[in-house]
Amino acid sequence: MTVIKAGGAEPCGDGGGAYEAWRRQSLRARYAYGFVFFATNLLAWFVRDYGARALRGLHHVPVCGAGDSKCFQSGGVLRVSLGCFIFFWLMFASTFGTRKLHEARNSWHSGCWILKSLVYALSIGIPFIIPNIFIQLYGEIARLGAGIFLLLQLISMLHFISWCNKRWMPDPGSNQCGLFGLFLSTICYIASFAGIGVLYFLYVPNSSCEFNIFNITWTAILVKIIMAVSLHSKVNEGLLSSGIMSSYIVFLCWSALHSEPEAGKCHSHMKIAKDGDWATIVSFIIAICSIVMATFSTGIDTKSFQFRNDEVQLEEDTPYSYEIFHIVFAMGAMYFAMLFISWELNHPARKWSIDVGWASTWVKIINEWFAASIYIWRLISPVVLRNQFVNDEGFVPHRPTV
Repeated sequence: MTVIKAGGAEPCGDGGGAYEAWRRQSLRARYAYGFVFFATNLLAWFVRDYGARALRGLHHVPVCGAGDSKCFQSGGVLRVSLGCFIFFWLMFASTFGTRKLHEARNSWHSGCWILKSLVYALSIGIPFIIPNIFIQLYGEIARLGAGIFLLLQLISMLHFISWCNKRWMPDPGSNQCGLFGLFLSTICYIASFAGIGVLYFLYVPNSSCEFNIFNITWTAILVKIIMAVSLHSKVNEGLLSSGIMSSYIVFLCWSALHSEPEAGKCHSHMKIAKDGDWATIVSFIIAICSIVMATFSTGIDTKSFQFRNDEVQLEEDTPYSYEIFHIVFAMGAMYFAMLFISWELNHPARKWSIDVGWASTWVKIINEWFAASIYIWRLISPVVLRNQFVNDEGFVPHRPTV
C-alpha cells in the first residue's frame, strides 16, 4: 500500500515491497529507452536512404526545398540525430538529481510513456523546421559529442576490465589458482594473435599496402607491450585484464581497416560492394545493433562515471544514475549521426553503408592508439606516482645491486 503525496509516492505498510516494485520498474525502463534509441537509428537510416522518395511531403517544408541534402541524406541524419539528442537531453534535465525511488521524477523516468511518446515525436519533428545553417552547426558540435562518447565508452571498458580482473583473478598474495580467469586470458590472447593473422590475410593482399601493414603491425606491437607491462614484477596485473584489452584494440584495428573506402586496392575479395546484397544488409544490421549495444552498455554502467563509488546503496535509492544514463544516450545520438555520415557533414553515403571513409578510419585508429595508451598508463601510473612520491619526500627508491 502506498500513499501519494506532493513529493511523490511514499511507502506505507509494506514499504520494502513498494521499493522493490519501483526498482524493477526502473530497471525495465532502461530497455524501453534502448528500444527508442534503436528505433531512432532505423529512422535515421530510412530518412538517409529512402526518405527522398518515401517522405515527399517534406519537400514542401520551406527549410527542405526540392533538394535531397537538406532534409535527407546527411542532412536528414543530422536532423533525426538532433531530435534524439533533444529528447534525451530533456530526459536528462527532468531527472537530474533523482536519488530516491519515491520521488515524482522517478515515476517520470520509469513511466508516463504516452506523454513521453508525444515529447519524443515533437523532439524528432522540430529539427525538420530548423534552418539548415543551425543543422550544420549541430553537425560540427556532434563531432565533439561523438568524441566524448568514445571517451565514455573507453572509461566503461576499463571499468569492465577491472571488474573482470577482480572477479576471476586471485589476489597476488593468495593461494587461489583462478583457473577460469586463466582460461579466459588464454582465449583472449589466442583471439588477439589469431585476429592479427586474419587482418594480414584480409587487408594485406600485396606488399604495396603499407598503410594497412603499419597499422596491423603496430597493433601487434601494442598487444606485446600490454602483455609485457602487465606481467612486469612491479605491475603484476595478470593476464586477464591485458588479454581483454588486447582483444579490444585488435577489434578496433579491424574496425578501422573495415572502414576504408572500398575503392582502395587493399581490401579482401570477401568485401561485398553491391547495394542491397544480403551480406551487405546483414552487415549493416549488425553494425546498427553494435551501435545500440555500445550505447546501452555504456549508459547502464553509470558507476564508472561517478566520483564516488563507495557509497552504501540504500533500499530507497535509485538503482542507477538517471542523469548519467540519459546524457550517455544523448552523446550516443551524436555518435550514430557521425557513423551514418562517416564523420563528414556533406558525405554522400552509399545505401546500406555505415561508417565508411578515410575520416572514419582515422577516428578509429586514433581511438585504438588512445585506448592502448590510457590502459598502459593505468598499469604503470601506480609505480610511477609511488616513486615520485618517495622522491618528493626525500628518499631514494631502493635499487637492487647487480
